[in-house]
Amino acid sequence: MRNLMRACAVLAVLLLAGCASGPTTVYDYTKLKDENPLSILVLPPLNESLDVNASYSFLSQVTYPLAESGYYVFPVAMVNDLFKHNGITEPGEIHAVPAKKLREIFAADAVVYLKITEYGTSYKVLASDTRVTAEARLVSLKTGEELWAGAASASTAEQQSNSNSLLAMLVVAVIDQVANTLNNKGHEIAGITSARLLHAGGANRLLHGPRAQKQEP
Repeated sequence: MRNLMRACAVLAVLLLAGCASGPTTVYDYTKLKDENPLSILVLPPLNESLDVNASYSFLSQVTYPLAESGYYVFPVAMVNDLFKHNGITEPGEIHAVPAKKLREIFAADAVVYLKITEYGTSYKVLASDTRVTAEARLVSLKTGEELWAGAASASTAEQQSNSNSLLAMLVVAVIDQVANTLNNKGHEIAGITSARLLHAGGANRLLHGPRAQKQEP
C-alpha cells in the first residue's frame, strides 16, 4: 500500500511538472508583419450582451489604444455617419459589407471587426460585478485575410475586497449594483477592456504599428 501511495505521489508530481513546463502558445504574426498596416478602419461592434448601449459605448473608446499603438485610425463617428447616410445602420449589416468595398470607400489598409459578448452589471447574491468582454479581428482590406485576433475582459470584481461579514457583503453587493447602474460603470469598464484588447504589447497581443516609437523585432 505504501509503495502504491508513493507511486501515485510521484506520478502526480510528474504530471504537475509537465503541465507547468508545457509550451506556451505563441501567436503567429507572420501575416501581420508582412502586411504592416498603417491605417485602420474600426466597425461598430456586434453586440451579444443585453445592454443596447454596449456597441457604441465600446466603439467610442477604441481609437485611443490603437492610435497609441502606432496606427492611424479613421474617426469612428465619421465612419458611422457615412454608413448611416447610405442606409446602413446595424452593426451586423456593416460587418457584411465586403472588404473590397470598404477598401474602395475608405482606402484603409485593414479593418477591425469587434464583438461584445458581455457588458453590464450582474448580481450574484454576495457580489455585484460589472463586466465587459470583447473580441477583435484585424483583417487586411488588401487581401481579405485575417492578420490578428484577440479577446479581453475587465471587471469591477478585480478591485473588490473580501469581507468576513455575510451581512456586509450583501449590503455592499446591493449598493454596488445600484451605483454601477446609475453611474454607467459599464462604460468605464469598457474603456479598460478596449485598452487590454487593442493596445499593442504583451503576449499574443496586437503588434505596434508603423507610427509607434517602439517596434517589435
